[in-house]
Amino acid sequence: MSADQSITDKVHDVVIIGSGPAGLTAALYAARGTLEPIVIEGTVDGGPTGGQLTLTTDVENFPGFPDGIMGPKLIMDMRAQAERFGTRYITEDVVEAHIASNPKRLTTASGAEILTRSLIIATGAKPRRLDVPGEEELWGSGVSACATCDGFFFKDKHVVVIGGGDSAMEEADFLTKFASKVTVVHRRGELRASKIMQERAFKNDKIEFVWNATVAEVQGEGGSVSNLVLRDTVSGHTTDLPAEGLFLAIGHIPNTWLFSNVLRTDDEGYLLVDEPSTRTDVPGVFACGDVTDHTYRQAVTAAGTGCKAALDAERWLAEHTAAAPDDPRG
Repeated sequence: MSADQSITDKVHDVVIIGSGPAGLTAALYAARGTLEPIVIEGTVDGGPTGGQLTLTTDVENFPGFPDGIMGPKLIMDMRAQAERFGTRYITEDVVEAHIASNPKRLTTASGAEILTRSLIIATGAKPRRLDVPGEEELWGSGVSACATCDGFFFKDKHVVVIGGGDSAMEEADFLTKFASKVTVVHRRGELRASKIMQERAFKNDKIEFVWNATVAEVQGEGGSVSNLVLRDTVSGHTTDLPAEGLFLAIGHIPNTWLFSNVLRTDDEGYLLVDEPSTRTDVPGVFACGDVTDHTYRQAVTAAGTGCKAALDAERWLAEHTAAAPDDPRG
């Protein structure tokens, strides 16, 4: 739903931007704390409502589901749970944010203006993609950006990892627990990974390397990957590499463009918080989930920081609401 008058006519205690595991967990805790949170479901980069988990099929590593659960189903259940306690949702993108003001002002794509005393940013991060034919069509059906999430589904199969940094070596090493063979494809003739990570990969008998190559096309039938077309970065020639899975390890892009000029970020653009809390350097603004995390990037770790953000916001409001100004719109 879009923002109706009941939402735009008041100053809210807390607004949450983002509806992945972090945002929805924050909403659940805030709602149970009687803060009547508003969740803006649209993401800042036009990605899916519900975050990256909505693009995942079977989730088998989220606690409480011994038989696994589909990613979209998990998100819908979390959404309904938060709604049960009074969370309301706006399905729009935030296009403008004045977070240093008091109250904070958010403008949605339809032009609605939402005022809030505190703000929780849970906008997540998106994996860098190759942008080649077949990638989008087979995403979640053989193409993945998370070996920890999906490696189990590739038992005794040949998979390919794209990348040359520490993350790529970690993904490749992890995948050897399941796959029969892991081929690392790197666009250069040498790795960027640290020496210790390189040595570990080179010593693993299940890991092979293809140098000076990029993926030109992902091919598959019946909703699964069957072949990669590789392009030599030196000669330009293409060759086929039969494979049953493709894992991208070329980095993530945090969804922070709305806030990067106001809030502190690290060199990769992730929001910095005052750990172990979720406080940013702007009073009343908190951040959680993958928008602050370039290390773990798991649904359960995102949910945990969402809980922390809601508790941080609740405590901040208890200390500052008495001094909050009246609604400037009268």
